[in-house]
Amino acid sequence: MLEQKQITVTEISRLYEVTRGAVYKWKSRYGTMASGERVVVEKHSEAAKTLVLLEQLKNREQEIGRQQVEIRYLREVISYWNRELGDDLEKKVERPL
Repeated sequence: MLEQKQITVTEISRLYEVTRGAVYKWKSRYGTMASGERVVVEKHSEAAKTLVLLEQLKNREQEIGRQQVEIRYLREVISYWNRELGDDLEKKVERPL
């Protein structure tokens, strides 16, 4: 994918947790494309699938973060009304199993 310019050196170094220098060394040592040559690949490679999965993971982590903020907010609201009413509202609410 690097030789096809579908992914950058920086993205590869992040994906595989290696230095950019290591990627350049690999490219010079094992690269197969001559300058100006182009290859078309129809199936998604493992790196492309991994990038998609990393993006999905990032989105899920953001959603979890939003939900955690909402939970903290709701707990603060309950705590506020517990103090205002002088009662424990959570004990009065029936919760389904």
